[in-house]
Amino acid sequence: MPWLALTLEVAAAQAETLSDALVEQGAQSVWIDEPGQIRRRLHALFDASADAASLLGAAATAAGCPLPPYRAYDVADEDWVRSTQAQFGPLCVAGKLWIVPSWDEPPSDAGVVLRLDPGLAFGTGSHPSTRLVLAWLAATDLAGARVLDYGCGSGILAIAAAKLGAARVDAVDLDDDALSATGGNARANGVAVRAFAPERLPPGDYDFVVANILAQPLIVLEPLLAARTRAGGCIALAGILEAQAAEVTAAYGGHFAAHVAAREEGWALIEGARR
Repeated sequence: MPWLALTLEVAAAQAETLSDALVEQGAQSVWIDEPGQIRRRLHALFDASADAASLLGAAATAAGCPLPPYRAYDVADEDWVRSTQAQFGPLCVAGKLWIVPSWDEPPSDAGVVLRLDPGLAFGTGSHPSTRLVLAWLAATDLAGARVLDYGCGSGILAIAAAKLGAARVDAVDLDDDALSATGGNARANGVAVRAFAPERLPPGDYDFVVANILAQPLIVLEPLLAARTRAGGCIALAGILEAQAAEVTAAYGGHFAAHVAAREEGWALIEGARR
C-alpha cells in the first residue's frame, strides 16, 4: 500500500519535540537525520489518506514552533523500507556499545551489541542526548545493579543497562506505544526489562536512575526521581540543552551533588550522586 511521507527541516533544538508531536498526530514512523547540523531534517510516515498540512500544523502548534517548510510525497512500502534502512547503520558508542538495526551486522570485533530498529517510540541512538546517556552507561560499572529508565521510549537505555550487566532493570513511560516497544525490543535482545506506566511502578529504589526527557519535565520530576534513587546512588539526566543545564542542576541540588558531566552538539548530561 502507498504511504504519505513528509520531509521537513527544523532547528536542532525543536527536532525532538516536533518528532514526538508528529507521532501524537498519527505518524507511523519518524526519524531525524543530519545529527551534526544546526538544523535537522525530520522524516515522517502517515497513512496515504492523511491531510499533510493539517497534521503538520497541529504538530507544530503542539510543539510550540512555527510551521516549518515541508515536502509531502507518496511512497510505496518497499521504497520507504529502503529509505529508512539507508539512514540507519551500526552505531558505536564509547568504543564499547554497538547499536545495530536488524538488517545490518556489527563488526566482527564488536563488544556489546544492542539490536534496535527505528519505530514509533523515541530512541535509536542517533540523537546526541541518547548518545550521552549511552556513553555514561557504558562507562559505569553496572554489574549487579538495579537500574530505572524513566521515560524509556524505545527502551534503548534500559536494554543497554541490561546488556552492560545490570541485575534488574525497570522502565517507565506514559505512552503505551513506548511500553510496548520497550518490551518487544528487550525480548529481541534477550534481556529482562520490566516496563510500567508511572502509577504501576512497584515500590523500591535503585542504584542508578536515567532519564532522557526534556528540561522542564525533568525539573518537575525531581522529587519523584530523588525518591527512587538510593542514598549514594547516581542519576543521569539528558534531553537538556546546554543553556538549560544550570536550571536543571539547581533543581536537583537539594538531593544530589549534581554537575554537568558531558556535552555533545549543544546538549548536556547532568550526573548526580544522591545525598
